Amino acid sequence: MSRGLRRAIGAGLAAAALAVGLGACSSGDEAQAAPAEVVLNRGQESSMPFRTDAAGEVLLDLTTAAPGVSWGSPGSESAVVSLFVDNTYATDVVIPASFSIKRSLALGHLAAGGHTLRAQFAADRSPKAAASARLTGIAFRTVTPQDNGYQALAHAPVLYGRAAPPSTAGAGGTGAGSASSTATAADPLAGGPFQNAITDTPLLAFHSEAPTAISGHRLLTYSTVWSNEDGGTSTPALMAQWGRTTDIEWTYQVEIDAAGNAIPGSAVIQSPDHATQPFAGRYEGGHPVLGTCTLNNNMCQNPDGPMRFALSATDALDPNADAREREMDRTPWTYWVMSQELAREGKVDENKAPNSTTKISDPRNYLYLIIRKSTVGSPNTENSWVGLSVGVRLSGNGETYRSNKIYPLWAIERDTPAATAVELPPGTVAEDISTIEATRVVGAGVDRGARIKVDSIERAFLLGPGGQPQQSFLFAPTKATLSQAAPTATLFRRPQGGS
Repeated sequence: MSRGLRRAIGAGLAAAALAVGLGACSSGDEAQAAPAEVVLNRGQESSMPFRTDAAGEVLLDLTTAAPGVSWGSPGSESAVVSLFVDNTYATDVVIPASFSIKRSLALGHLAAGGHTLRAQFAADRSPKAAASARLTGIAFRTVTPQDNGYQALAHAPVLYGRAAPPSTAGAGGTGAGSASSTATAADPLAGGPFQNAITDTPLLAFHSEAPTAISGHRLLTYSTVWSNEDGGTSTPALMAQWGRTTDIEWTYQVEIDAAGNAIPGSAVIQSPDHATQPFAGRYEGGHPVLGTCTLNNNMCQNPDGPMRFALSATDALDPNADAREREMDRTPWTYWVMSQELAREGKVDENKAPNSTTKISDPRNYLYLIIRKSTVGSPNTENSWVGLSVGVRLSGNGETYRSNKIYPLWAIERDTPAATAVELPPGTVAEDISTIEATRVVGAGVDRGARIKVDSIERAFLLGPGGQPQQSFLFAPTKATLSQAAPTATLFRRPQGGS
């Protein structure tokens, strides 16, 4: 295992005495940062008053850190703080690092007037070595029905964590599934009701909007980014097909009318085995309450886990314009968390076989790309499809490093902007990359002659020494068509003597 992957980034923060300031709340998109710092030692809690000038959906922005905590270190993976609004449980905050991370949480619909936020160091769900948590930059935002983005917040789901042990949870997906090593570790949190404090923790939420056949109606789809998936597609296949090992899944979908009201019977969830199931569970106001019930983070109607996650779904993403991984790019610390969990769970091996189907090398050895492409001609089917593989050549090196290795099924089939990752030799820097090419791959079944049109490379970066993305060095609006007769095309060639 790479020692660098286990290293906590940022200086440790000394435990301090409790300091509480008064929060402020604003209406609309403008947030007024409260001059507040809350340091909670194990077993402590603290309350702060705040006011809302108008009724609406209230968001809490804050920066978190936990001294001595690192997501890659067994026994000190996180510190968990539970938040309550007016003595009602709102959300857990899993703090995975000693360095500062900005978070945005949803506190639900609140009436105008005075309220109280209570923060409690959740000793029952925090790993044993976590001693304190620090919350700074605390700010409240109220989004009213007159504000842009209100409807997306008003219908956003609340997720409860996974409680079923691996032996009964079920992978609920396809591919080579196996339970996380944390599930069998000698850890009281592993595989239990608080397992999301150390594995598959929700990191981000976002939504997308699309018009429906009825004028003025919109379809809202909500998605969550988890730190990993303990069952489902194998780790190397995830890197090849998705360009990350986090799990990004849609959770809830609902159609709303022009006034923002949910259309009865339109709400659905992504249930086990990636099925679409009508939602018949309970609501808190307009917020559906879902439960995470499989090892690959599919949803069930009736939550049985005690951990609760209400992440802000403010960010809007158009899946036709951007890959979902762009949400991770906007919050680069998520790549660090991803890498730390991989290392801790034994999925990283610098001495692995070159085409291992179970292990990857240090995530800092990979080139992370987004490719925009489309399939033209005979449409892909489940049993017969063509996809795309990315090949990278380095200066002074005759080998071509391929995203899908030697496995056709690891090629990229989908036609939305798609992320992938290519494993390169340790120590590779962007300037070493001489060419990037695309190759048409028959993924399954009979080759029916479909062509693949490539429009661009949307971004390309390596992770820095600290496990977070470096600046993308490439946007190439390269046009290429891949066919049976000409299956490979060069998308990028570094100029001789250039940088």
